[in-house]
Amino acid sequence: MATLVNHVRRAFYRDSVALMRISRAIAGLDGVVAAALMIGSATNRKLMEDAGLLATDGRSAGPNDLVLAVRADTQASAQAALNEAARLLEAPAAGDKGGDEWVPKSLDTALARLPNANLALISVPGEFAASEARRALSRGLHVMMFSDNVAIDDEVELKREAKERGLLMMGPDCGTAIIGGVPLAFANVIARGDIGIVGASGTGMQEVSTLIARHGRGVSHAIGVGGRDLKQAVGGITTLMAIDALDRDPATRQLVLVSKPPAAMVAKTVLDRVAQVKKPVSICFIGADDMSVPANAALFSDLRSCVEHALGGKRIGWTPHAPDAKSLATRVARPRTRLQGLFSGGTLCAEAQVILRRAGIAVASNVPIPGVPTPAAAPDAHVVLDLGDDEYTLGRPHPMIDPTLRNQMLSAALRNGKTAVVLLDVVIGYGAHADPAGDLIAALPAAKDREALLIASVCGTEDDPQRYSRQVAQLDEAGIVAAPSNAHAAELAVDVLRALA
Repeated sequence: MATLVNHVRRAFYRDSVALMRISRAIAGLDGVVAAALMIGSATNRKLMEDAGLLATDGRSAGPNDLVLAVRADTQASAQAALNEAARLLEAPAAGDKGGDEWVPKSLDTALARLPNANLALISVPGEFAASEARRALSRGLHVMMFSDNVAIDDEVELKREAKERGLLMMGPDCGTAIIGGVPLAFANVIARGDIGIVGASGTGMQEVSTLIARHGRGVSHAIGVGGRDLKQAVGGITTLMAIDALDRDPATRQLVLVSKPPAAMVAKTVLDRVAQVKKPVSICFIGADDMSVPANAALFSDLRSCVEHALGGKRIGWTPHAPDAKSLATRVARPRTRLQGLFSGGTLCAEAQVILRRAGIAVASNVPIPGVPTPAAAPDAHVVLDLGDDEYTLGRPHPMIDPTLRNQMLSAALRNGKTAVVLLDVVIGYGAHADPAGDLIAALPAAKDREALLIASVCGTEDDPQRYSRQVAQLDEAGIVAAPSNAHAAELAVDVLRALA
């Protein structure tokens, strides 16, 4: 029987990404079944409890404490893992000593050094994020809140206060923004242009902005609003303010809105505001294609079609031509017939569901769009998974930062004798893995030994640190089909499945 051990470090804080990386390191030690290092907030304790990683000591932790949790085969293995975790926790602090980089300890200190700053990016545990945001708003700063696990009542209160002050409150759980050409959080290097984006989805905005950039246009601003802004409880407060801001902005000549379908009353409010915009608007509500929109707007259910409209009808296509699905199907060993989607981007996972369902293919997902079941409810359906969802990121970095878990699941999918096609996204840019295509390829058997077809799309630009063309070239060289967009990848997967039928 496995041994569960918790150790609590009182009044101890480390960045969540650093904690996730340490969790990954100790989870890989001999005899360790699972591990997590998390701040002892109520939300995190619940996550650890659900994962079977919380013991009596851990339950006593508070939001200022750090919980080290290990489940191992033996007491000795558990203790060895805790010792290694302690060593790794101390290593960053030791390595930072003597550095010349200035790191402010408070908002007041930062503003004393940067008195002209007008935006604060908040990335602290959810329990502390709201108070930090209030502090920033009171000092006249726009806020981008990367933090999640913030109570929705706090979100509403913060957004109402921001509106009263004439400030944007982006988030909580706002993963992407580009303000005045500056990429924030998970974002890409995009040329300045005249298309303004408002988005409740991070990778959705990344896909839209990178497709725009790779096809000769640019972005004025990309304003993230947080995944709950268009829910009934919030009412689209930041979305409406962002539309106002871009409508007033002389550098913005057209708008793109990206989101999962809003609540009905919120959709009406947003579309009523869109009708007043003096510029053309392209709207992508993922999976929604039956909504009435104003005359100055067009509605799309997938990201690529929305971008093509924003580009004035310019088609996004394969270069030089689309691969032949029947030829690709010959790479698949019979009787493999199933599709497995392994996505790091939640919106890209949702778009794949739209494409598959539109083609009449039964699909299931752990984060389904309306009308799509979960894998448990539809065991015979093809499955696409969002590996950035909470169930997969407990104690681990997001797969855009560290794709280890996805690589493991990819290996398992290839070993599964039913898997014919694997759909993947490769997301690059700031905050993402330094070489996601290379890391993916290193985890694969040689192309001749795979027995299944891999189809991927790269979300990024040539100016990103990882370079779009370099990522695509690596995929091509490794025998992975590199599609020009996530929608193209899903459509090709449909054609291959039909060729296998």
